[in-house]
Amino acid sequence: MSPTLSVVADNQPGQSPAPSENVADRVRKLQAEARSLAREHIRALEQALLQVEKMSAEIADGGEAYPAGVREVARRLAEDCEARVQTLEAISARA
Repeated sequence: MSPTLSVVADNQPGQSPAPSENVADRVRKLQAEARSLAREHIRALEQALLQVEKMSAEIADGGEAYPAGVREVARRLAEDCEARVQTLEAISARA
C-alpha cells in the first residue's frame, strides 16, 4: 500500500507567509517530508518483495503438488526478490 500524500495548504490570497518561515524554509521542509515518505515507500516495497520471496520459496519447495515449471519459476522469483531487496537496501543506505 502506497503512503498517502496530503495537500499542503497555501496561504489565502493576500496573506503573506508566517514571518519566521520564508519560501526556502518551506521548500526544505517539504523536501524533507517527501524524502521521508519516499523512504517509507521503499521500506513497504522491500517488505512486499520479502513476502513474495517467502511465498515463492514455499512453492518452489512444495514438491509434486505444484507443476515442475511453476516450481522452477517460483525458485527463480525467490532468488530474484532476495537480490532486489539487497540492492534496494544498499542503495537506500547510501542515500
